[in-house]
Amino acid sequence: MKPPPVQRKAAHKIKRKTAHHRQAGSSLIEGLVAMLLLSFGMLSLGVMLSYAVQMPKLSGYRAMAANLAASHIERIRANPEGFSNGGYDKPSTYDNSSAILTVDGADICVYPTCDFASLATMDFEQAKVAVRTQLPAGGIFMLRDSDSGIISTTYGNLWVVWEEPDTHAALDPSSSDNCPVEVTQAYTDPRSRCLYVRFKI
Repeated sequence: MKPPPVQRKAAHKIKRKTAHHRQAGSSLIEGLVAMLLLSFGMLSLGVMLSYAVQMPKLSGYRAMAANLAASHIERIRANPEGFSNGGYDKPSTYDNSSAILTVDGADICVYPTCDFASLATMDFEQAKVAVRTQLPAGGIFMLRDSDSGIISTTYGNLWVVWEEPDTHAALDPSSSDNCPVEVTQAYTDPRSRCLYVRFKI
């Protein structure tokens, strides 16, 4: 026996109302899940953008370091006697400091009073100031090859050292650089970034 039309209408309204409430609740949950997924995506995008903004600056530091290293090596090649006699054998100028450096007037030699030793001193002082001026906390270190205690008169190793922000695992100098022991042992926080060049005069 079928229910009267009035009861059928009431039952139909209750079913429609229940279905409507169920659908409204699921839409709210779907919206919350979508917002959560979107927030994760935006977070990843923010990290990627900060990395992309940082990279050109870091690349600029490395390009500047390469130019400074090439300039200093050309000065050394112009004074081979100074190199072979140890005129460029100086301690590392990297001291984890941004203090301004200047060339002392006494270290500047002028023709015809220059000899190989005074020219090497002037070259070193000018390179030291240039690196500190153009790179953050910049410094240089040069070491000649040594074989069984015999110091080479033709082969050398040059490091240009500076500081740069360590904000991403891929930029961690401890895992991607070849700084000399003289720098890595003395300065661990913050770690330094190095450009290494082996050369022959």
